[in-house]
Amino acid sequence: MTTQTPTSETSFLRLQARTQRFTLGSPREFRIAPDGSHLLFVRSGSGEDRTHVLWQQDLASGQETRLGDPAVLLGGAEELSAEERARRERAREQGGGVLGVATDAAVRVAAFALSGRLFVADALTGEARELATATPVVDPRPDPTGARVAYVAGDALRVVGVDGSADRAVAEPDGDGRACGVAEFIAAEEMGRTRGYWWSPDGTRLLVAFTDSRDVHRWHIADPANPAAAPTTVAYPAAGTPNVKVSLAVVGLDGGRVDLDWDGVDLPYLVTAHWSGNGRPLIAVQSRDQRTVEIRAFDPDTGATEVLHTETDDTWVEIAPGVPAWTTDGRLVRITARDGANRLVVGDAEVSGGLQVRSVLDVGDDVLFTASADDPTQVHVYAADDAGVRKLSTVDGVHSATRGGDITVLTSWSLDWAGPKIAVLRGGEQVGEVRSLTVEPPLTPDVRLLSVGERGLRAALLYPSGHVPGSGKLPVLLDPYGGPHAQRVLSTRNAYLLPQWLADQGFAVLIADGRGTPGRGPDWEREIAFDPAGVTLADQVDALRAVAAEHPDLDLGRVAIRGWSYGGYLAALAVLRAPEVFHAAIAGAPVTDWRLYDTHYTERYLGHPDERPEVYDRNSLIDDAPKLDRPLLIIHGLADDNVVVAHSLRLSSALTAAGRPHALLPLPGVTHMTPQADDVAENFMLLQVRWLKTALGLHG
Repeated sequence: MTTQTPTSETSFLRLQARTQRFTLGSPREFRIAPDGSHLLFVRSGSGEDRTHVLWQQDLASGQETRLGDPAVLLGGAEELSAEERARRERAREQGGGVLGVATDAAVRVAAFALSGRLFVADALTGEARELATATPVVDPRPDPTGARVAYVAGDALRVVGVDGSADRAVAEPDGDGRACGVAEFIAAEEMGRTRGYWWSPDGTRLLVAFTDSRDVHRWHIADPANPAAAPTTVAYPAAGTPNVKVSLAVVGLDGGRVDLDWDGVDLPYLVTAHWSGNGRPLIAVQSRDQRTVEIRAFDPDTGATEVLHTETDDTWVEIAPGVPAWTTDGRLVRITARDGANRLVVGDAEVSGGLQVRSVLDVGDDVLFTASADDPTQVHVYAADDAGVRKLSTVDGVHSATRGGDITVLTSWSLDWAGPKIAVLRGGEQVGEVRSLTVEPPLTPDVRLLSVGERGLRAALLYPSGHVPGSGKLPVLLDPYGGPHAQRVLSTRNAYLLPQWLADQGFAVLIADGRGTPGRGPDWEREIAFDPAGVTLADQVDALRAVAAEHPDLDLGRVAIRGWSYGGYLAALAVLRAPEVFHAAIAGAPVTDWRLYDTHYTERYLGHPDERPEVYDRNSLIDDAPKLDRPLLIIHGLADDNVVVAHSLRLSSALTAAGRPHALLPLPGVTHMTPQADDVAENFMLLQVRWLKTALGLHG
């Protein structure tokens, strides 16, 4: 791994912003030639360069070459379309340049979009060129044979020859509010599905998602700092309101169309699709209450679908990345919740043992997957076949992998080093590496990973650098996310860089993952059903008290909490409902009224608001406003289209009406992602630290 050393005059906060939390320069988006000759990947030019480049590595020599360089191809600054901005917001992507790449089956032809324009690169000749097409281009993907590229422009799905010939629409919307070939908001934001079309293995047809948002309520995201600018109108499916309607059709390059026989009423959510050379094409669909997921095979000639498997649960069926899929010998691969674990099933056989399976990475003769064993802070890569399960990652940490042919690229993060290490394996043996260009952080976290309380809550505790236990009491700062689908306590050094900086400001920083967080099985995750407020807050309190009982340097008379998104909700909840424990809170982009949040996420945990209004009342914060008697700082980006600023404004209005003092910091132009400009990011954090110290009665 190649790293860069920061200069001494660069503050940690500015450097963290400049390096995008020390992730710039990390290789990703690996595509591996099945013949083992080369691989493609995306990486920025340095640890402080936000522009990502498409690279090729020759696997025999290890030599890297630039295959798609925005500086060469654009000849100027990148200009983002509204569609591309929305796509990057859903992906929480703050970089620039080549951020996504798709290839043909041989990994020779690569396609990507820059400034809304379509580019293709040839991995064998090294040539990259622009194709003259309709614009702005979204999600270009070569067909498996490498002869054509499909892409979305103007809500239509189009296909162009790889030589730039015969650009034409193959699927077009039939009116306003409709689109072809794109993932709707719910799919991209909550379901992990970022695409809306899939090529057939022979490159002659495409499975296309058609979306209709006409019934979805329109919300308006204004920019109060620029009153001359018209508000942005978005179709936002808030809990209990209509969703985008999705249908599927097989579209042929010859103009033919076959609609799929899919019940979009009882099973309205399209989870994913899988169309490869192994077995019949598949879709997975889900009911609105999320208690049922069906895996269906479909006939591309007739549109008929056949139910292969139905997964049900009394609370919800979790969506698992990478499934369903087929093995090369025709067995269905899926993940099921059974006997307290998320288990990998191949055909009729459960093959993962007692592991908590997190995702399927690749399916061939065997199944490559990620899972956690007894320690949920570690995620390892495994392969399962008829002979059993073998572990590919060998050191403690968090690992993932990409595979093509007999080559596996293993990406590893650990407490023992900063940034990722990327190993190239052939047949399980390392034969090379891919260089990381990340900047070496100027501090090394001193983190204690703990298992505390009767539920064995996983927690991380950080003291100020050089602190000697027993030398004095420290104010405590809880820094959780604490909600579903996000895990903070992991065995990776990079996860604790900002927490260590916060600790160095004079706090004992505590991060705890309670019930509902990933990695500990379906029963653990489902304990928050209908009561996320009560359960997640109780676990933060329990973690705090359990850690303090073993670490007497924590001063329980001076406890603050800060968080963003669900963590912001949890922070506000803490001072409103447990003021005897928490003495100050910073709530960033908090959900305060769950009726204002989206369908798929909210209805999974709280049910439908028309059926369970009392659950929504109990888990929202507005009615708690009169209870506030602790300092509360609310922060919200005015351009946030995920947790809209109405959440914070409504809480602030209720607090004002109740005569409860508080502070509200609006961030013009900021979305659900925090500010990233060097000076703004630095001042943003310094402001929070100063506020916390004042709120807790600290000095200095």
